[in-house]
Amino acid sequence: MQVTSLDQQLNFFNGKAIPKKKINVEKNIGYKVYGSNGVIGYSESFNHENAIVIGRVGAYCGSVQYEPGKFWATDNTIVCRPTDLKEITYFYYLLEFLNLNQYAGGAAQPLLTQSVLNTIKVKIHDESEREFLGNFLNKIDESMDLIEKQIFIFEKLIRSNFEEWFINFKFPNHEHVKFVDGIPEGWEYNELIELFVLQRGFDLSNSKRILGDIPIYASTGIVGYHNENKVLEKTVITGRSGSLGEVMITNGPSWPLNTTLWVKEFKKFTPEMAYFTLKNLELESFNAGAAVPTLNRNDVHKVKILTPTKEIINEFSKLASQIFDQIHLLKLKNEKLVELKETLLPRLMSGELDVSKLSSIE
Repeated sequence: MQVTSLDQQLNFFNGKAIPKKKINVEKNIGYKVYGSNGVIGYSESFNHENAIVIGRVGAYCGSVQYEPGKFWATDNTIVCRPTDLKEITYFYYLLEFLNLNQYAGGAAQPLLTQSVLNTIKVKIHDESEREFLGNFLNKIDESMDLIEKQIFIFEKLIRSNFEEWFINFKFPNHEHVKFVDGIPEGWEYNELIELFVLQRGFDLSNSKRILGDIPIYASTGIVGYHNENKVLEKTVITGRSGSLGEVMITNGPSWPLNTTLWVKEFKKFTPEMAYFTLKNLELESFNAGAAVPTLNRNDVHKVKILTPTKEIINEFSKLASQIFDQIHLLKLKNEKLVELKETLLPRLMSGELDVSKLSSIE
């Protein structure tokens, strides 16, 4: 490896402002528009192609993204690329490893400049190793992207099935079911508490956490792992305080934190039905907090829910459970890849791990 400065390896360019009216934030049409925090919309125009995008200002100052296609880089970004484009993924991972936020200046908010980036001293691999190393790490990212797409497809599939069955009433054999007052015969309205019961989660300070394989759930998702569980079986968890609206279904033992609500008892509904019921309630609208968003379970318990027959509930739940199991396996696989990358990236970029050793990992 050799020591050099970034300006000897990369060409830097400032992004350019784009009028807000030219950014389409809703439709995935046109070229990606990058801000400091990544893609913020799409535009009919582009000002760069096949380059690395660095967050220049604000909370995401120093963030690094690689965009192989055409895109628009706003004035909240800095764009760079190496002279030899075959090495672009290598330098993308090098910049990711460097944690560029540490070089930010600025009084009111973090700020990166080209002049600062130019002078950063780095160790880089020999020219013969750069392309290989960049491609190797890129394969891990591509595998993670593929898994995320598979998860998205499965989630979309089961969500569309729920809507067909319970919103459009096109459940199996619906043609042979009589409708009374606009709902299928045998279906009825119940308060949510008659279907399942929500309970506040449990305290667990960081100092008391012991690393294990039990997922710890906060209001936004898994935030760590512990060696004990508070809930043994599959359940459904949603945010109670701080962040509302996220709904999660577990695959086994878990520890829901006190910022969550979890289903402690399933009455007429299964975990799969409870999951989609809460997803469709738009829980953000139940906010009862002034300074901090808060969800009162008593308010949710009173909501009237259209309840299908037991047979339909069980039939849907069997189908949904199989798909959720596939999603869970994919997420576990992705976690392993994330762990692999987080382990390899610093060791490879620092030179601690010899590139020649990668053949045994591929």
